[in-house]
Amino acid sequence: MSVAGLLTAPPDPSTFRPMPETSLIYRGAIRVARAFLPLAALLNAKLRKAHVARAGVLDRGRAGGAAHRDTSRPLVWFHAPSVGEGLQAESVIEVARAAHPDWQVAYTHFSSSAEGLARRIRADFADYLPYDTRGDVDAILDALAPTALVFTKLDLWPELATRAAARGVKVVLIAATVRPGSGRLGWPTRDLLAPGYAALDAAAAIDPADAVRLSALGALPDRITIEGDPRFDSASAKVAAVSASDPLLAWWRDAPTLVAGSTWEMDEELLLKAFIRVRREHPTARLILVPHEPSAGHLSALEAKAAALRVPVQPVRHSAAEGPVDLLLVDRVGVLAALYGAGQIAYVGGGYRRAGLHSVLEPAAWGIPVLMGPRWTESRDAGLLRTAGAAVGLPEVGGAEDPVELLYRTWSGWISDAAARSKAGAAARATVDAGLGASARSVAVIARSIGRR
Repeated sequence: MSVAGLLTAPPDPSTFRPMPETSLIYRGAIRVARAFLPLAALLNAKLRKAHVARAGVLDRGRAGGAAHRDTSRPLVWFHAPSVGEGLQAESVIEVARAAHPDWQVAYTHFSSSAEGLARRIRADFADYLPYDTRGDVDAILDALAPTALVFTKLDLWPELATRAAARGVKVVLIAATVRPGSGRLGWPTRDLLAPGYAALDAAAAIDPADAVRLSALGALPDRITIEGDPRFDSASAKVAAVSASDPLLAWWRDAPTLVAGSTWEMDEELLLKAFIRVRREHPTARLILVPHEPSAGHLSALEAKAAALRVPVQPVRHSAAEGPVDLLLVDRVGVLAALYGAGQIAYVGGGYRRAGLHSVLEPAAWGIPVLMGPRWTESRDAGLLRTAGAAVGLPEVGGAEDPVELLYRTWSGWISDAAARSKAGAAARATVDAGLGASARSVAVIARSIGRR
C-alpha cells in the first residue's frame, strides 16, 4: 500500500501499542543528577565547559527554530554524544543531504569535545543536547518541531524519545550497537531506560548480535533491522579526502614508519621500549606518536620518558619539525587521519585503558596493518581485523607474555617482510570495503519512518 493509502486507510486496532513513558524514578534521578552537576563540574573541565554551554541552549534553540525552521519541510534531528558517534552521524547526514535535499537537519551533541565537529556539520541548527528533563525536552521539541529524531549508536535519552514519540515524531536509532558487557543491560538501568527503546519506530543495528541485545533493552523486535556501521563509510571518506600532495604523507614515506594514534601513557611506554629494539635491527625505522590528549604537560612527560629510557634518537615536536624526523611527537589535533597514510604500520591506542580501544578503521582504510593493546575485545571492528589477519593484539602487562617482546617482533617482522605486511594491509582495506554502504541504508531507514507518519 502507498503512503497516501496508509494515511487515508481506517486504523487497524491490532497495530496500537501503549505509548511508553519514563518512570517517576527516572525523572527523579535526572533531577537529582542535574542538581549535583555544578559540583561535579568543579572537578572536571570538560564537564564544566559543557554545563556552562548548556545554560542558553533552549533560548538558542528557540531562536534557531524561529529563524530557520520551515514547517513545510521535514526536519530530521540527529543526536550523537561525542566525536566518534558524531562522525557516524555526519556520514549519514551527508548521504541524507544528497538524497533528500528537501530535509532540514538539526544536530546535537552531549560532550564538549564535539563542539568543533558540530560547527563543521552541515546542519540548519547545531548545539548541545538539553538535559533530559520534561520541561527542557518539551521546550526544545516546541522550538525545532522535528519530523524524526535520530539517535546515534546507543546514546538514547528516554524522556526525549518518549515525549517526541507522543507528539508523532518518528524516533530512530542508527549505528545501533550494544556491548555484551554494557551497563545498560543490567538492573536497574535497563528498566529505567526501557521506555526510550520501546518508543523507537526503527532501529538500524550494526549486526545480529546487537539486534538481540537491543531487543533485551526494550526495542520492539519487529522494528529492528541489520544495516551495518556508518563508521566504515566515514573512515573511507576521510582517507579519500586527504590530498596525495599533503606534506604529512611525503615526509615519512622514504623510511619504514609506524604511526601510533590516540595513545596514552602505557601505549607510549611500550612503544618507546620496543622502538629501541627495532632501531637496533632497522636503523632507518621511524616512530610517530600522536597522543590522544596532546597537552603541554603530557608532551613534556613523554619527552622525559624517552630520555629516561635512553631512546637513541631525540624526539621532536610536530610544531618544530621542518622535515622528516626519526621520532615525532604530534602536538596538534586533527591530523591523525592523514598521518596514518604516512606509515607502513599503525598502532591504535587505548587498549590498555578501561575505556577501551580507539578506532582502528582509519589506518585500516589506508591499507596498513594494525597493532593494539589487549582490551580490543569489545571493539567489533578490531575483531573483524584480527579475523582477517590484519591486526595483532598485544597481551596485558605483567602477564605470561611480554607485550614489548611481541610488539618488537611484530613491528620488526613487518618491516623485514614487505609481502606479509602488504598482505595484512590489503586484508585491512578489504575489511573496510566490505562494510561500506551503511550510511545509505541508514538514510533509507529514516526515510521509511518519515513515510509512515
